[in-house]
Amino acid sequence: MTDRYAVIGNPISHSKSPLIHAMFAAQTGQDISYEAIEAPLDGFAATITRLRTTGYRGCNVTVPFKFEAFKLATELSERALSAQAVNTLLLRDDSIVGDNTDGLGLGRDIQENLQTRLDAKRVLLLGAGGAAYGVVLPLLQTGASMTVVNRTTAKADELARHFAAHGHIATHSFDSLAGQQFDIVINATSSGLSNELPPLPETIFAPDALAYDMMYGRETPFMAFARERGARVADGLGMLVEQAAEAFFIWRGVRPDTHAVLSRLRTA
Repeated sequence: MTDRYAVIGNPISHSKSPLIHAMFAAQTGQDISYEAIEAPLDGFAATITRLRTTGYRGCNVTVPFKFEAFKLATELSERALSAQAVNTLLLRDDSIVGDNTDGLGLGRDIQENLQTRLDAKRVLLLGAGGAAYGVVLPLLQTGASMTVVNRTTAKADELARHFAAHGHIATHSFDSLAGQQFDIVINATSSGLSNELPPLPETIFAPDALAYDMMYGRETPFMAFARERGARVADGLGMLVEQAAEAFFIWRGVRPDTHAVLSRLRTA
């Protein structure tokens, strides 16, 4: 009998997750179906209840429901607890297991697909919102030297305190970045959605730096700014594929070949 999975969000029609998981299933011989479901903004919990009662085995969760998924889960992984948000649910008869695969996906994309080591690198994370919380723990675990900058410095300080048990995080305002350089700059803000550029100094990128934007599908002002200043540039499509592969592994116990899937998506 085909096992059923879904991605839940609002809006959700743009999601590439059904295509990605269809490719994973075909590649690994797993008998699953996977669909995109748009839940009402006030109906996430009811949607999960419906999926459980109709036999769904798991789901991915995207904007704006990751925090609700965290609260709804009856069991949480360390990654989910650190992120305070959930993007993957394993639905069992007696429990809802919540995990967060975003940070692992980011780390794998940078280190494996982009062939860029993170250990001992100077990493600057732009933003202190939900997207940033989702990736901090896996980045710290690589041995990277972490700095977080946010328009509201108090939020960056709050993030640093939240992860203090896992490692030191320096915090700054954008104004206090002058004169500093970083090996990897990760944009975890929503600036690309409004076609805005975070207020970065011209000299923020160290020689051979990597500029990584979590958004995918188009060149953002951050990516253009970095490219013009000699940095290597990447979007978040690889992160999307890698976090999906980790979710697939959680559900099925099989790890798909992400390189083949990412290559097909890039070509398409």
